[in-house]
Amino acid sequence: MTTIINKTSAPQAQPPTEERSGSDPRWVRPVFFALLGVTAVLYLWDLGASQWANSYYSAAVQAMSEDWKAFFFGSSDMANSITVDKPPASLWVMALSVKVFGLNSWAILVPQALMGVASVGVLYATVKRWFGGVAGLIAGAILALTPIAALMFRYNNPDALLVLLLLLAAYAVVRATEVASWRWLALAGAFVGFAFLTKSLQAFLVLPAFALVYVIAAPTGLGKRIRDLVISFLVMLVSLGWWVAIVELWPADSRPYIGGSQDNSVLELIFGYNGFGRLTGDEAGSVVPGGGAGGGAGGGSPWGETSWHRMFDASWAGGIAWLLPAAFVLLVAGFVLTRKAPRTSKLRAGLILWAGWLVVTWAVFSFGGGIIHEYYAIALAPAIGAAVAMGAYLLWQRREQLAVRSTLAVVIVGSAAYGGYLLNLAGGIYSVLAVIVILTGLAAGGLMFLPDNKQAAQIAAGLGLAAVLLGPAAFTLDTATTPHSGSLPSAGPVLAGAQLRGPGQGGPGQGGPAGLAPQQDGTTTSPFGGPGGPGGQPFGAPGQNGFAGPGAQTPGGQGQSGPTGQPPGGAGPGAQGGPGGGLLNSPSVSDELVSVLNTDADNYTWVAAAVGSQTGAGYQLATGNSVMPIGGFNGSDPSPTLTEFQEYVANGQIHWFIAGGGGPGGGMGGPGGGGPGQSGSSSEISDWVEANFDSVTVDGVTLYDLSSAV
Repeated sequence: MTTIINKTSAPQAQPPTEERSGSDPRWVRPVFFALLGVTAVLYLWDLGASQWANSYYSAAVQAMSEDWKAFFFGSSDMANSITVDKPPASLWVMALSVKVFGLNSWAILVPQALMGVASVGVLYATVKRWFGGVAGLIAGAILALTPIAALMFRYNNPDALLVLLLLLAAYAVVRATEVASWRWLALAGAFVGFAFLTKSLQAFLVLPAFALVYVIAAPTGLGKRIRDLVISFLVMLVSLGWWVAIVELWPADSRPYIGGSQDNSVLELIFGYNGFGRLTGDEAGSVVPGGGAGGGAGGGSPWGETSWHRMFDASWAGGIAWLLPAAFVLLVAGFVLTRKAPRTSKLRAGLILWAGWLVVTWAVFSFGGGIIHEYYAIALAPAIGAAVAMGAYLLWQRREQLAVRSTLAVVIVGSAAYGGYLLNLAGGIYSVLAVIVILTGLAAGGLMFLPDNKQAAQIAAGLGLAAVLLGPAAFTLDTATTPHSGSLPSAGPVLAGAQLRGPGQGGPGQGGPAGLAPQQDGTTTSPFGGPGGPGGQPFGAPGQNGFAGPGAQTPGGQGQSGPTGQPPGGAGPGAQGGPGGGLLNSPSVSDELVSVLNTDADNYTWVAAAVGSQTGAGYQLATGNSVMPIGGFNGSDPSPTLTEFQEYVANGQIHWFIAGGGGPGGGMGGPGGGGPGQSGSSSEISDWVEANFDSVTVDGVTLYDLSSAV
């Protein structure tokens, strides 16, 4: 009986293989190359408009391109005082590009865009192997047109390399599962290991899916399957462990301080601030006073309510959620259709692979109580694309069944309705597009019910694709044509009801999740001292991509910077905060201020010191010389201590101290300022500088001359 069932189900369950790749329509290959071309144009178009993008990472790339020790450790400054708060793999790529092409925005951002094009290609190749070229095209197109993907593949955060490496690992798992190859599985482990060196423990979210696929579907005995997984795990440990071991064993007094840690340990950074703290909210050194735990909206997290619907909230949905419901529904339908397939069924293995990736990542992002930002959701985009493509393929193969056609119709109409809802939340012209999307979806769903009509089915398929992709494509186009900057970029237009996340951020007239109290005039009270800016912005005028400083507002809602003294490719609209900088944006820097800071620069190790890495980054990029970021990204790292800082000053290594900037540990008001959560070191240094040195004001920025004590 088993033999009969397997034989009769084989024609439906047998996936495309390399030998049968020619069964794809002849148009698949040219359309694939066209997809890559369109993706390249989309991701590269006017890329320089964002200029320094996230100045925090751009300054690190600047430092790493000029000093090999900074390159290895991922230092924020050329003099190696402190590292960024992530492993440096993504920065290595950008720093090598800058070494070849010089320091400019294109040299920093083009590698990211090319990673995006490569990611679309790898996802296509991965899905194609088991589900055919048409499914691969659908998956690749969904990834390319996901707004949050377009944002991060045009930006210099680590997420672009993370996604590419995990996709390469998924492709290697697929190849390994086909023939029970320990070599391909070991390669997958190596890719995950290097992904770990890009963004720490987030790389491990795919491991349950990878292991489950191989142990279930690889065509060999259980003992060999387990042995191969152990080999792959060991390879992964080696590929990530070499850098971690070197950094941990390197004498602390001859390397930079490990940014983001509280005890100068890369292990504490990996497993604490960048690790389990993201789940529990217990993050020492967090930008939220007292760590990241508790007190958030809905009683969950200061970074937004933790719940199953977090990805569907207005702050997240426009970037990632367009096809997330469809992905879940189609995965369930796929498992139902393959429930009687043999153990080694590649169709079911594919469902397990991408369902595992999607569900684990979605659950962690939805229920994690620690620091989390909307742009993290790019990690969901490949799995959504693959899940929708696989499910659509499986249902399309069986569309002669009424139940299957009904499921396809419900998915199309439901996705179009949800897409129209999101478009309507953006208002304006998007509301008009919402009507078009919904009507197109209804037409496609209706045509699905016409039996035995090939032409109607093809028209329905085309209309269905248009209905589900028009919405995200519109938001992606908006994302690609809008300059972005700062630490918290956002994709697409702002949706009604969205809140800007982070300490003290909120929507217009709202208190942010860090506990800002709304005032009658629409401002908020900042937990770091002093009133917030209009619309719930505690550190300046509201901007789409973080805290923007004083200045005109661009159409995209970004704070316009004042004049800058940046080298070519300097900071763009919204990149700058006020003259002193801030937690999430670097400062505007005038030519006069650059001239003052660079006076006798060759006589000093650091031309200046400032609280917080974003503040220091702006001045370092502007001057081209090392600026010490006291306290790291949040201003809360104990680096340097007051004693160490006093020693640097006594040795004549620091010329200026720049008041203001920082963050919760950043002395927001300059020396003597600051608020709850301020690190002891940065507060002590600020107080000591104010008490012992003369100040001078240049273009609204207060400088303390450390070369001459009072």
